[in-house]
Amino acid sequence: MTQTDDFGAELADFVRRVGELRAGRALPPDEHLALLDAALFELRHVADTLWPRYEQLKAAAPNAPSPDRQERQERQELKALFQRLPLPVALVDRDTVVRRMNFAATGLTGVRAGYATGRPLTALLSPGDRAAFRSQAAAVARGEGDRSLTVHLQQRPHERLLATMSALRPPDEPHPVVLTVLQPGLSIGAYPAPGAVAAGRRPTLPDLSETTRHAELMDLVDAMTTQLLSVAPGDREGVLAGAARTLHGRFADWVVADAVAGRRLKRALVLGPGDPGAQALAQAVAGQDPASCPLVREAARGGCASLQVQPEDTDGFGRDPAGDPVLVRADVTSLLCVPLTAPADGGSTGPVQGVLTLFRTGARRAFSMAEGQAMDLVSRHAALAMRRPAEPRRAGGYSSG
Repeated sequence: MTQTDDFGAELADFVRRVGELRAGRALPPDEHLALLDAALFELRHVADTLWPRYEQLKAAAPNAPSPDRQERQERQELKALFQRLPLPVALVDRDTVVRRMNFAATGLTGVRAGYATGRPLTALLSPGDRAAFRSQAAAVARGEGDRSLTVHLQQRPHERLLATMSALRPPDEPHPVVLTVLQPGLSIGAYPAPGAVAAGRRPTLPDLSETTRHAELMDLVDAMTTQLLSVAPGDREGVLAGAARTLHGRFADWVVADAVAGRRLKRALVLGPGDPGAQALAQAVAGQDPASCPLVREAARGGCASLQVQPEDTDGFGRDPAGDPVLVRADVTSLLCVPLTAPADGGSTGPVQGVLTLFRTGARRAFSMAEGQAMDLVSRHAALAMRRPAEPRRAGGYSSG
């Protein structure tokens, strides 16, 4: 067994022990003190043993080449596509521990993705289905082919779900994961014949909600174009501030604008909700160094937009002066980080002029891929407006003669 495998096994044991401690919250209050002592011991074990070993392995590992811009963009698009799939999908390991769960799956199971991650998917199933599901998932992870079985959720035992499992090999990971699709109301052998589907097909009616959202995006693009054309040429700060104010409220709860000059980042404007708690956080964000925000730094350096739903990296937008992650304090459920860049002469991409970061919080609908595409269009228009040179002043006065 290599050092990496040994470290992985020890880390897996630590995660398992933490799960046992978490389950101990149901014990009587007089037994919580013992749980607290055990939790402190586990934290000391991480600080004194696991973290130094991780640093050693990281230092000994060869420097991996950083992915190029296209690869980073493809990964972000795939993550967004996974989250927006209309079918409930979960990625689990050979022990059915959830690695990732999309929106449709959280809506079906009634469990938040952040809570489900790191816990066995079988805990959501009826007790009679758990052993069969674990066995089939292990077989798929061993490479024995795709499997399907009928299962039931513990909260809704009378509804059947068809669980279809397929093995995937993520890059840079030693073991495959199991892609699990949960389809409500189906069971094995319940698929209708193709001819019956074609014969019973009815003409689809227009989706009024999609039409409304498309009209809202067109109104946003129109308002942004009007705002950009009203700014005097050469006023870079005016373009950035006008774009941020146009997006604030109607499109995002928070808008953070950062200007880029060469390799330097400068926070230009922070717009958030009007409540007192948000105002205090807005002041803290305004005092941030944009270079301390990985999302902004990556967008300014690579010119690659980022769309995230339920951001996994809570430190993606840095921390406030008290050390709390900004994304957690703002209750961010989805975000868009868009560099302002436009094609230059010769067809190449011009330098990044600025970065706009948009947050949606609470129960507001998450950013969609269509909205991300609209923001990509808006960002190009804003970059072109920021690149316009100032008009030369005309000499005044009268000529003598």
